[in-house]
Amino acid sequence: MTSKTTAHTAHAANGLDSGDPTTISGIPIKGLYTPDDIGGPEGLENVVDPGRFPYVRGIHQEMYRQKVWTMRQFAGFGNARQTNERFKYLLEHGQTGLSTAFDLPTLMGRDSDDPLSLGEVGKCGVAIDTLDDMLVLFDGINLGEVSTSMTINAPAAIILAFYICVARHQGVAEADLRGTLQNDILKEFHAQNEFVFPPEPSVKLVIDTIEYCTTHMPQWNSVSISGYHIREAGATAVQELAFTLADGICYTEESLKRGLKVDEFAPRLSYFWDVHNEFFEEIAKLRAARRMWAHIMRDRFSAQKERSWWMRCHCQTAGVSLTEQQPMVNIIRVAFQALAGVLGGTQSLHTNSMDETLALPTEQAVKIALRTQQVIAEETGVTRTVDPLGGSFFIESLTNEVEKQAWEIIEQIDRLGGVVPAIEQGYFRKAIADSSARFGQEFDDGQRVMIGVNKYVEENYERIPTLKIDKAVETEQVARLREIKARRDSKRHAAALRQLQDVARQGGNVMPALIEAAEARATVGEMMETLKGVYGQFDGAPEF
Repeated sequence: MTSKTTAHTAHAANGLDSGDPTTISGIPIKGLYTPDDIGGPEGLENVVDPGRFPYVRGIHQEMYRQKVWTMRQFAGFGNARQTNERFKYLLEHGQTGLSTAFDLPTLMGRDSDDPLSLGEVGKCGVAIDTLDDMLVLFDGINLGEVSTSMTINAPAAIILAFYICVARHQGVAEADLRGTLQNDILKEFHAQNEFVFPPEPSVKLVIDTIEYCTTHMPQWNSVSISGYHIREAGATAVQELAFTLADGICYTEESLKRGLKVDEFAPRLSYFWDVHNEFFEEIAKLRAARRMWAHIMRDRFSAQKERSWWMRCHCQTAGVSLTEQQPMVNIIRVAFQALAGVLGGTQSLHTNSMDETLALPTEQAVKIALRTQQVIAEETGVTRTVDPLGGSFFIESLTNEVEKQAWEIIEQIDRLGGVVPAIEQGYFRKAIADSSARFGQEFDDGQRVMIGVNKYVEENYERIPTLKIDKAVETEQVARLREIKARRDSKRHAAALRQLQDVARQGGNVMPALIEAAEARATVGEMMETLKGVYGQFDGAPEF
């Protein structure tokens, strides 16, 4: 009884009532916010203008008044020819950047003819086995004129090598290439499980790409440090923020150990955030992320360039929030999530299609998702002023609290020895599992509502048509792969794989060797197996 009374008194001292609702992260929300919640008039003095350190209101002074965010739609299915057609369709309908989804075998570094690939080829993305597939994927698309994002992790260096080769075949200089390689292997150990090698060599491969891009591809984002998958696995917004920034700290530390100077590579690090249903918390998360990263780069790593302090980011609406029940309601969810991303100051945005919880999206669903962004940009007026919610007592207070709790988590990770030791101790997985279980219980109790699932339920809701991937895709892809293997120069192929093995054993940067292996028509699977022979294979962190 005494503990409850004490807790209630402390709650009330902050202007909170024990019955106040909370955000998904568990942050209590008051019925009214005043200047006292941000420290009075002095608190507002800390809300600096957009374009000024620490950029809580945006990294650019004019933001969308000058240029709206890049509109990307995640695309990839079947074979390279089919996805190439979808790319061209999206570009014709106003998309301003490409975002590439790969199928599960490619994501895991397996070839389409691998027995473990059976039934998965081309299903959740495009199948890429060799450079020939990549050449078809971008046929008729000038890589010097388009920005391309590629969602790939364990084999990311190989896919980047393919992309570089395509550019060379097109006569496009590497220095002119623009885009982003997701390439964030740490979050795979936290949440998504698409890892192959142990943590340390996995991080080494990421640093190889950072080093190569720093030297040869100054406009390319060599790693997109991703909170999205951490959030989709069940983490809260605060955990997503803290875990992801901790991963960014790890990549920065390892790049410095490689001998790179922070201001050489930091400007090309980027972030990828989930935008969930908790509207204001998501806006606060993005604002806090900019402020935290600015301080991390300036104060922890002594970066001198302003661009090194910028937290540039891509956002995607929350796939985990989409429902099979009443799928048209997903259009509404996505619109509000996208608006939160825009009000939070994202640099690029993907809006999920209403049918993505059921299958790869149809062209009609993709068009509606893209039109959602266009309506926000062209009709709502939110682009006319920068950070329109800045100075709101509620938003500033929530931003401060999200940041405070995220710093506490980062300090805990530091005490564990950093990200890799924390992975090995099972810290991230346990924290995410605990948060997911709490949300599940709140959902079951009706504290968290999903329209059509636990409230306003309809037994007979409309089923919508979904995209079906023909089984012939796998047959054709395997036949194509075998034909490429049969006609390649066997001596050049063998020599390229030996060179890759030697460089990996010596601890050198594997990117040049991967580019040569790609030109020799080595497959994704063959290059991964070569590296696996040097680095070993990782079967998962210990159980917690």
